[in-house]
Amino acid sequence: MTARLLRLELRRNAMVWMLPLLGLLFWLVAFRRGIAYPPLWNIRATSMQTAAVSVFAPSVVGVAAWIGSREGRHGMTGLLTSTARPRWARQVVAWAATTCWALLAYLVCVGVLYGVTAAQGAWGGPLWWPAIVGAASLPAFAAAGFAAGALRPSRLTAPVAAVGVFLALQLTVQLIHGDRSHWQISPLVANPWNLGADQGVATFYRYLPDLPIAQLLFLAGCTAALLGVVGLPAGSGGPWLRRSAAAVTAAGLLAAGSAAALAGTARIDPHGMVAIPVLHRAADDRPVPYTPICEGTPVPVCLHPAYAVYLPAAVEALAPVLDAVAGLPGAPVRVTQAATTYRSGPGGIGVARAGEAWSRTPTEYRLLLPSQLPGRTLTLEQVAAAVRADAGHDIVASVIGAARDATPAQDAVVAALLGTPASVTDPDAAAAAQRLAALPPDARRAWLAEHLDALRAGTLTVEQLP
Repeated sequence: MTARLLRLELRRNAMVWMLPLLGLLFWLVAFRRGIAYPPLWNIRATSMQTAAVSVFAPSVVGVAAWIGSREGRHGMTGLLTSTARPRWARQVVAWAATTCWALLAYLVCVGVLYGVTAAQGAWGGPLWWPAIVGAASLPAFAAAGFAAGALRPSRLTAPVAAVGVFLALQLTVQLIHGDRSHWQISPLVANPWNLGADQGVATFYRYLPDLPIAQLLFLAGCTAALLGVVGLPAGSGGPWLRRSAAAVTAAGLLAAGSAAALAGTARIDPHGMVAIPVLHRAADDRPVPYTPICEGTPVPVCLHPAYAVYLPAAVEALAPVLDAVAGLPGAPVRVTQAATTYRSGPGGIGVARAGEAWSRTPTEYRLLLPSQLPGRTLTLEQVAAAVRADAGHDIVASVIGAARDATPAQDAVVAALLGTPASVTDPDAAAAAQRLAALPPDARRAWLAEHLDALRAGTLTVEQLP
């Protein structure tokens, strides 16, 4: 009997007519945004969770509220009281049908995004926790809408409930301040909210399941509590059924409250993810093993395979510098990519290179890509320019001894090797930088090797530059 009722609800459910709209909204809000990011599982999955929940929440709540108010709007509550099934049972079946259609649409949309990401060669396996949290939010949204429609049947209930849930979700994330906020339990949150879509998270280290587990507990509790509330009014069923509904409501509230309390103990770990002490496992703190990919000669540039898309830009940016200093004292024998470290403080989240910039056994420069830092997404050209300005400057400064209190001659050499003579403010040094930059690469390297000792000692003047 229940199976037949579920099939009937599935056939006539209003959510069917919302599927094309949900697909279009997902494409506009989540898919296009995700594909605009580089093919990294961490950034695409976490941004997908936030965008998908924002897309599905109003539609699912609105449709569920419309279906939940169906009996009340049509004045059929008293007529259906005499049926074999209690009202609460019928309502749960209608909720289940709405949830099934919403989950189907969600799985198709997420499957397309994940399939495209895999086809683009994203390193590692798919990140499932954000997708699971997004899926678990749909039964909770459907229960919220259904409870609103069943308890306050009206034609206005559906739009008011949809708008209200959307605004409530957006408000919850605005209330997140710091890493010990109970509001992190919101399904919109996939990583520290202050970081946004940060590529440095969950690449060198595993994505922590601590917050997703708490969110799943919270969403399951909310779903149970809301469905239980629907079974509390008189007419929902007999005394035994109403007592069962009260027990379900109490259990759901306890679970949701416990999950929110756990979220309040969360902290940002050194790898930029949300760790909850009670749920945290030490095994999740181990780095993910990988084999770096390298290009370039005579000094190879090596990146994490997840960042393969940036390797040609990094090699091109550093090639003039590395060709000029390769083999000289202080020059690296290899450039490798460093992980990112995070620290929460009063002024927000601090992001920096994990460890020192230089490793002396052997001499390696540990590069931090600009894309690993929070902020807007950079093009490959912008990444190359930033790598040349930061890493290139550090490498040249290490070779010629211009790390601190650089002389005008050292400034001119740095600018010449970086290809930015115009950045030198001193007119004589700027002219010398332009002359040195105009030399053929072999001649420039030969001059640098011959005068390196004097340049490092700071005794070389601007006039002595070629």
